[in-house]
This record gives sequence, C-alpha cells and structure tokens, in this order.
Amino acid sequence: MKMPGNMNKLMKQAKKLQEQMAKLEEEIKEKTVEATSGGGVVKVVVSGDQELKEIQIDPELLDPEELDMLQDLIMAAVNEGLRKAKEMSAEEMGKLTGSLMPNFPGF
Repeated sequence: MKMPGNMNKLMKQAKKLQEQMAKLEEEIKEKTVEATSGGGVVKVVVSGDQELKEIQIDPELLDPEELDMLQDLIMAAVNEGLRKAKEMSAEEMGKLTGSLMPNFPGF
C-alpha cells in the first residue's frame, strides 16, 4: 500500500526520531549521578536507568563489618523497591494504553 507523500515523509521522520530516542536512552543508562546527605555522611551513586549503583556511609558511624553489610542491604532493598515501582508503573500504563489501542493483529 503506497502512502501519500506527506504521510511517507512523516513516517520517516517518526522512525528517525524513534532511533534517536533509543540511542539517547542507552546513553542515559550509562551515565551516573551522585547525591549526598547529612553533610556528606551518606553518598549514593545512581545510574541513568534509576538503579542504585553505590552507597557509602561514613565509616565513623558503624563497625566496618556492619557498615559493609548495611550498605549492601540498603542497596538491595532500594533497587528492589525501584524495580517494583517500574513494574507497577508499566502495568498501570498498560491498562491505559491497552484500552486505547484496538486489538488488531500486529499491535
């Protein structure tokens, strides 16, 4: 099926934009940001895809063995919470978009 000229041009632009967005998403995932609280007592590093990569707590606050375990436990809990939040968000958006999109083969 041949599309009118303007529609064909619009589809090409949409495809190009989609490719650019996919590339940008990958670049963002590779980047990280740092944040601190308590005057630098706690520092976190978070990736662009919202995963906690590192947590540092001032060693003067706890015994070194307890500190390592606490940092690991906090990171695991935060990442699990973020994963569940993303999953919940995707499910809720799916409900909305599912009701908007007709049930055609290929969609």
